[in-house]
Amino acid sequence: MFSCIARPAIHLSRSFSTSVQSNARVAVLGASGGIGQPLSLLLKNSPLVSQLSLFDIAHTPGVAADLSHIETRAHVTGHLGPDQLGECLKGCEVVVIPAGVPRKPGMTRDDLFTTNATIVANLADACARHCPEAMICVIANPVNSTIPITSEVLKKHGVYNPNRVFGVTTLDIVRANTFVGELKSLDPARVNVPVIGGHAGKTIIPLISQCTPKVDFPQDQLAALTSRIQEAGTEVVKAKAGAGSATLSMAYAGARFVFSLLDAMNGKEGVVECSFVRSEETECTYFSTPLLLGKNGIEKNLGLGKLSPFEEKLVAEAMSELKGSIKKGEDFVKNMK
Repeated sequence: MFSCIARPAIHLSRSFSTSVQSNARVAVLGASGGIGQPLSLLLKNSPLVSQLSLFDIAHTPGVAADLSHIETRAHVTGHLGPDQLGECLKGCEVVVIPAGVPRKPGMTRDDLFTTNATIVANLADACARHCPEAMICVIANPVNSTIPITSEVLKKHGVYNPNRVFGVTTLDIVRANTFVGELKSLDPARVNVPVIGGHAGKTIIPLISQCTPKVDFPQDQLAALTSRIQEAGTEVVKAKAGAGSATLSMAYAGARFVFSLLDAMNGKEGVVECSFVRSEETECTYFSTPLLLGKNGIEKNLGLGKLSPFEEKLVAEAMSELKGSIKKGEDFVKNMK
C-alpha cells in the first residue's frame, strides 16, 4: 500500500512558494549551529539554490555530507576553519550569517555583543575580500549592532553598498503574523504585519494598524500583543530552559528572507520584505522598514507608512536604545586593531 509515496513539494509555503530555478551560489557562515543546520536544510530544499557553501569552525564536513544526500539539485560543499573561509565565499552571490553564540536565560541580545561582534566583523572582512558584491544577510545578534559592524568593515575595504547589506528581522514578522492569526482565527500564512524599528525588545515595533487583512484589537489586548511580539524571543529562551534560543523558527524566517531576495534577484517584481538596513526614514541611521527588493538588492525603501498614535509612541520610545546600539557597533569597528 506504500508502493507509491508522493515526493514532498520542494517549496513549503508563502515566500517558499516559487518553483523557478536559478543558479544562485549561497553561503551559510555558521552552518553547523542551531540555526545554521535547519537553515541549510531549507536552502538545500530550494530550486533557487544551485550551490550551497557551508562554513563553520567545527563539524561542517559532516553537515555537508549529510545534506549532500538529499535528492535536490543544490551542490553542497563543507568548509572548516578560517583557512577554508575564502574558498567557501568565492563566487557567492548571497551570504547568510547565523554564526555566533545563542542567548541563555537572563541574557539580553546585547549581552551577546562582545563575542558575536568579533565573529561578525571577521566574517564581514572575509566577505569584503572574497565576494565584495554579494548580498549579505546577517542573522547574528544583536542585529541592531551587527549590521553597523558589517557596514563599517565593508567601508574600510571600500566595497560598502548599503543596498546589499540586510539585518534579518523576518522572525519578528513571522511571529506577528502567527500571533495575530491565532487571536483572530485567521490562517497566519495569509496575514501580513509589517514590523519596523530594530530587532531587540522595545525596538521591535509591529504595525498592527497596517495589518492585512485589517484587524482591530481593544487597547489592552493591542498592548499585550505588542509586548508578546517584542519579547517572543525571550519566551523561547525561557521555554528551552538553558538549551538555546529560537533556532527552528529563526531558520524558517531566514530562509523566507533569502528566498524573497533570490526571487527579486531573478527579476520577480513586487517582492517586499522588512529588514534592518541603512536608512534615512528616521533620525536613526539604520532602521527596519518594508523594502521593495530588486535585482541589485534594495530597489526602494517603502518607509514607515501611516502610523497610529500608539505606534508613533513606540517609535519615539525606541529611538534612544536603537541609536545606542548602532553607535556601539560603529565604535567597535573604529577601535578594532
